[in-house]
Amino acid sequence: MKQLFYLLTAAVVLVLSSCSGGSGPNTLTDEEKKEGWILMFDGETTDGWREYDAEAFPDKGWSIEDGSLKCSNSGMGEAGFGGDIMFDKQFTNFHFKVDWMIEEGGNSGIFYLARELEGKKIWYTAPEYQILDNFGNHIDNTLGENGNRKAGSLYDLIPPDPQNAKGPMEWNSAEIISYDGTIAYKMNGETTLEFHLWTDEWKEMIADSKFPEFNPDFADVSKTGYIGLQDHGHAVWFRNIKIREL
Repeated sequence: MKQLFYLLTAAVVLVLSSCSGGSGPNTLTDEEKKEGWILMFDGETTDGWREYDAEAFPDKGWSIEDGSLKCSNSGMGEAGFGGDIMFDKQFTNFHFKVDWMIEEGGNSGIFYLARELEGKKIWYTAPEYQILDNFGNHIDNTLGENGNRKAGSLYDLIPPDPQNAKGPMEWNSAEIISYDGTIAYKMNGETTLEFHLWTDEWKEMIADSKFPEFNPDFADVSKTGYIGLQDHGHAVWFRNIKIREL
């Protein structure tokens, strides 16, 4: 009887794998390869990644855990000790995908079209796809306007609609599509917001935000730049990091 159970279980796993294209974490399906997707993280090494404004990958703060790229909790609140990391290639028009998971009360982010400026942090010039535990006690759950600091937002500027993030220690999927200044965000398969860089509306929105206080040129987002992952002092995991140039 046990042998029959094991055989049936194996058959179910095989069928499910076949239905999903036979692709596990940190792999590309045959269809994705045909479409031009490239894998940015293989689940085993940090090849292709380095610390922002540095030549090498951080020697602390970041690690590989169970096939995921993990940023550890620093124990110092919002202050990370590994530093933000970025993929060492610049992109202009692209479709980016990643799975992310955040610890309870955690905060992190994904940056894109980032410029590398000596002595500046990555957020100084780059828009951010916010990562947050929306159900915890992080202060960004109460700050900002209309949820524009919650998970999936264009951080501190535009809230996602719908707001469909899962709870802490659950995997979410994020997508960022950039094409000639049009930016679209997706979370868990749904399009949640869209905006347009360099337009009058964009410039007015930035002028009315906190960003000019830190960088008066923030509205002038680069047409080509890096994709980065934030060390915000909290534990966060990333996997299935992939991109297709458009």
